[in-house]
Amino acid sequence: MRLERTVPPPALAAIRAPFEGAGEALETPVLQPLALLLDLAGEAMRPRLFVVQAEGGEEAALRPDFTIPIARAHIASGAAEGRYVYEGKAFRAAGGSARAEEFLQLGLEVYGGADPVATDAEILSRAWKAAAAGGRDDLSLVLGDVSLFSALVEDMDLEPALAARLKRAFNRPRLLSAELNPVAEADAAPQSRLAGLLGGLGEAEAVALLEEVWSLAGVSPVGGRPTAEIARRLAARGGEAARARLSEEQIGRVRAFLSIEDTPAVALGALAGLGGARLEVRLGEWRRRLELLAEAGVPLDGARFGAGFGRAFGYYDGALFEVRSAALGAERPLAAGGRYDGLAARLGGAGTGAAGCMVRPARAFVEGGE
Repeated sequence: MRLERTVPPPALAAIRAPFEGAGEALETPVLQPLALLLDLAGEAMRPRLFVVQAEGGEEAALRPDFTIPIARAHIASGAAEGRYVYEGKAFRAAGGSARAEEFLQLGLEVYGGADPVATDAEILSRAWKAAAAGGRDDLSLVLGDVSLFSALVEDMDLEPALAARLKRAFNRPRLLSAELNPVAEADAAPQSRLAGLLGGLGEAEAVALLEEVWSLAGVSPVGGRPTAEIARRLAARGGEAARARLSEEQIGRVRAFLSIEDTPAVALGALAGLGGARLEVRLGEWRRRLELLAEAGVPLDGARFGAGFGRAFGYYDGALFEVRSAALGAERPLAAGGRYDGLAARLGGAGTGAAGCMVRPARAFVEGGE
């Protein structure tokens, strides 16, 4: 496992300083349930996880991030609200790259609060200041918001199943392409014959058929998912072809939305041109969020707002951000975070709002501030 470089204590203290006093210091277990991570973070995370399993035990993974572990700890505490600062090692497989696979993260997670927009601005400003404290002078800010796409979809008054399917496809290029290219998707239908077959069977029959296919192929499922759950997902996918599809006008509207990327002010103006009452409410929140960020000293002149910007973790459902370095590129952000109001409810807790961020000190630090 590749380790990242060590940050000198004085530099680490400077990067940590913006989070001091922001919340209760919290430690979380290194091992987390694999199936839970995949359900909440998304299947795209599977290749990045280090999976472990004791004999006869459930599969687990070394924590790839702190958001889900802290959410579980918050729910277990029984508290309605909570503010938590954290610092510790996270682990992600790097595949064929030379990136560190064991690395230090620190950050802040906030549950509840009467003013979500102000909370978002606070978290982002702390993350920006922590990243900037590492000494780099080539930082930039990237902004986005999953809920803007959801608002756009809701304003289109689509058939409920289609609307839900479209929301799930956001930031999943293959699924979204299928929705925006229905002819191409129809041509690819033979690739989904098994899913289509399972979609016409009852659950017990679907499970039996799937197990028979695995047995004939001499393979067994991995990843901690029960056979019945896999069968349900495939069956649902198989039934998608018969469901409602976007019209050409609606496809054009979605494409126009996804193409918007500019300075925050220009991007918000372009989004307003797409119309819709729900979307306008979200845009109003962003105008206030930007005002609060400017008041907190976050430089917005060079910031970019992308309507199609998303993050790999599937639990985000609101405002998003990344702090990037020109030297490191878009694939290695120094800091990142956003809002995930639905996460606690998905874990069985109260449906309180939540947002958080992480900072990678080893990425932020530059010797001599160069």
